[in-house]
Amino acid sequence: MTTTEKPAGVLAVLRRTPTPVRSLLGGVLVNQLGAFVQTFMVLYLVFRGFSAGQAGIAIAAYSVGSVLGGLAGGELVHRIGPRATIVTAMFGSAAVLAVVPLFARPGMLVPLAAALLLAGLATQSYRPAAAVLLSELMPDSDRVMGFSMMRIALNLGAALSPLVAAGLILLDWNLLLWFDAATALLYAVLAIRLLPDHRVEREAPAEGRTRGAYATLVRDGRFWFFLASVLIGSVIYVQYTVALPLKISAEGHPTWLYSAVLVTASAVLILCELKITAYVTRWPGHVAATAGTVLMGLGVAGFGLSGGSAVALVVCTVVFVFGIMVNGPTMFAYPSTFPAPVKARYISAHQATFGLGMALGPLFGVAAWVALGNGVWWLCGALGLVAALCALLGMTAPRPRPAA
Repeated sequence: MTTTEKPAGVLAVLRRTPTPVRSLLGGVLVNQLGAFVQTFMVLYLVFRGFSAGQAGIAIAAYSVGSVLGGLAGGELVHRIGPRATIVTAMFGSAAVLAVVPLFARPGMLVPLAAALLLAGLATQSYRPAAAVLLSELMPDSDRVMGFSMMRIALNLGAALSPLVAAGLILLDWNLLLWFDAATALLYAVLAIRLLPDHRVEREAPAEGRTRGAYATLVRDGRFWFFLASVLIGSVIYVQYTVALPLKISAEGHPTWLYSAVLVTASAVLILCELKITAYVTRWPGHVAATAGTVLMGLGVAGFGLSGGSAVALVVCTVVFVFGIMVNGPTMFAYPSTFPAPVKARYISAHQATFGLGMALGPLFGVAAWVALGNGVWWLCGALGLVAALCALLGMTAPRPRPAA
C-alpha cells in the first residue's frame, strides 16, 4: 500500500489510518498495560524472599530473552507471517508468565531464570511482526507517523501500567504476573480476530535463502553504523532511569522530584510527539535522526550543568525528550524501508540491538556513576555525538538488493 502524497497533519493521518492498523495499535496498548516484568520484577522477587542479587540475575535472564526474541521474531515473520507471529508470541508469553509464580520461591532461582528467559523471548518476539505489519499497511508517506503512533501506544501503556500495578499489589503480588499474562492472551485473541493474515514476501525459493538474507544484512556496512547509533542511543536513554535518580538522590533532592521528572517526560511525549513527527516527516531521514540524537545528547550533557537546580533538571529533561521525539519515529521506521524479502530481518536486527542497549544501559550507568559521578553526563553527551555521526553515516546509504 503506497502513495506519493506529501506528509499530512496529525488529524489527517489519524483519519486515514487503516482499520487494521488501529487494531494493531490497540493490541500494543493492551499488551503494554500489563508489561510489569521489567518494572516490578525486582520488587516482586524481593517480596517473595529473594536477595537483590538473585533478583538481578532473574532480570538479566529476561533481558537476554528479550534480545533473542527480537531476532527470533524477524525469522518467524518470514516463515509464518506477522499475524501468526504475534499470536504465537502472545500465547507463549501468557503461558510462561502464568506459571512464573510457581517458581518464585527461594531455592528455585534456576527454573525461575529459565522461565523469565522464555518470557522475555516470547514477549519481545511480537515486536518485529508488529513493525512489519505496520509498515506494510500504512501508506509510505505516513509510515513514520505510524511508528510514532505505535510509540505513543507503548508510552501511554507504560504511563498507565504503574497505576494498574499499584491496585493489583494491594490485593496480591501474583496478580502482577497473571494480569500480564491476561493482557498477552487478550492481544492474541484480538490479533486472530482483527488483524489481516498478511504474508511477507520471501527470498527466492532456493536452498540457503535464509542464509542469503542474513548475508545481505551482514554485508550492509552502512546499516551497521545505524545499529551502532541505536545501541549507543539506547544506552544513553536508559540513564534517564538509572543515573538520573542516583544524581537526584546524591544532591539531596526529595524523591518526588524524580516522579515529577518522569511525569513531565511522559506528558511531553504523549502530547507532543505526533505533532513533532508531522513536521519531522518532511525532513530527510538522516537529518531527523542526526539532529534528534544531537539534541538528546545535549539534554543529557545538560544534567551535568544543572548545578543542583530542580528547574534545570526539568528543562534538560524536556530537551532530552524533544530529541527522542525528533529521532525516535524516524529511526524506528527506517528498517521497514528495506526491500520486502529482507525487511523483517532488518527490523529484528534493529529490535535486538535496541534490546541489547536497554540491557547493557543499567550496567554502564551504575559503573560510570561510581567511577565518574556527575561526569557520567559529559560522557553520555560525547557518546550522543558519536551516535549522531553513526546515524548520519548509516542512513545516507542506498538500499541493498535482496538476496537472490
